[in-house]
Amino acid sequence: MYCANCGTQLAQGLSYCNRCGFDLRERTESNTAVVSGFLTAITILGAAGLAILFGGALVLKKKAQLDPELIGVFMTFTFLLVSLIEFMLIRNLSKLIGPKESKIRSLSPPVTNDLRLPQHSNLGEPVPSVTENTTRTLEYARREQGRS
Repeated sequence: MYCANCGTQLAQGLSYCNRCGFDLRERTESNTAVVSGFLTAITILGAAGLAILFGGALVLKKKAQLDPELIGVFMTFTFLLVSLIEFMLIRNLSKLIGPKESKIRSLSPPVTNDLRLPQHSNLGEPVPSVTENTTRTLEYARREQGRS
């Protein structure tokens, strides 16, 4: 079994990942409240968007007496904005109720990055230390004492 968060191989019966601390216990709580909230938001936004789209066009035509081209631009931008928000809500809802990634990852071992080629950098080779090969050894110190 592998961790759904970091991909580390795990022993059976663990509640948390040893490497990243991810909670490995099965989630039993129901997310119906969140799903119903998303569905309510999608419905309300769709109805309000249509009301703004057509109601705004009527108001702009009768009260403001704008050209039909400007009203068309207003309707186009309103439609695009409402469609974008609806798309994002539906995408988040599908992520919420879609298949869980942990089930997919637990079927196959994770891919390790150990086999990658070494990364080359533009910094060049490291410069050796200033103190490298400059310290005296004990043997050199003994020879100096013998001379005097």
